Amino acid sequence: MKWIAALVLLTGAATAEMRPVARPLSETVVLSTRGSTETPAVAAISDSVRPVVRRTVDERQALTIAAIRRAVAPRIDVDGGVVRSTRPAIRPADLVLAASRTPRRNGAGGLCGRGSLSGTVIPPVTGRGGCGIADAVRITAVGGLSLSRPSRMNCRAARALDDWVRDGVVPTIGRTGGGAVALQVAAGYACRTRNNRPGGKLSEHAKGSAIDISAIALADGQRITVLTDWNRGIKGQMLRTLWRRACGPFGTVLGPDSDRYHRDHFHFDVAAYRSGSYCR
Repeated sequence: MKWIAALVLLTGAATAEMRPVARPLSETVVLSTRGSTETPAVAAISDSVRPVVRRTVDERQALTIAAIRRAVAPRIDVDGGVVRSTRPAIRPADLVLAASRTPRRNGAGGLCGRGSLSGTVIPPVTGRGGCGIADAVRITAVGGLSLSRPSRMNCRAARALDDWVRDGVVPTIGRTGGGAVALQVAAGYACRTRNNRPGGKLSEHAKGSAIDISAIALADGQRITVLTDWNRGIKGQMLRTLWRRACGPFGTVLGPDSDRYHRDHFHFDVAAYRSGSYCR
């Protein structure tokens, strides 16, 4: 019996030693309790492998301002206008000369109400036999194109010339020869009759309502002349286009095909006709 009791005692001891022992509690701190049985909770990590020092509010604001300053400025402003570059452009000598002449302003919109007209307001021009200009201006440049000589005219003629340059000369010439830079003026204000005929009707030149253009000067030194280039090649095509584009801004448009008096120039004036512009 004693040996049975000893066997039971030994068996119990072995059983006690084989009993599983509970593991110590984890010291991990739970950062979030999100999840379910399928998604375990996320545990906090005591120290990052690569610790990052957080920036202060002032530092973050300074970085934001620096990024804004580095951003490319928009090409179109809030009013829909093109933002001009501050880089100085190399301009032909004729344009530099025209730009250097500061025009006197005639109202908020510029000379004759156009910012694209350069020149000065002058006293009224008077003359015999109905000659003269009431609202006289002396124009030196139109739409960035200088005139070969300052020309006296009224504001109606100046605005018509401006329209022709912007809608006719500039787009028609384009970049040919570097672009147009000047207009060759054959005649401006003059107290005379039409075609200088004795006893004839007073010319629109005598009223400051007309101007004659004989050539277009280009940036590379070339010239497109009415006398030598009319109906000849590409330059002749350009001249014919310019003649057509003047029909509308001006009331009278005469060229080499009209008569022998205009074989070397265009005559433009702002005379009004009930039937519209007279173009020949």
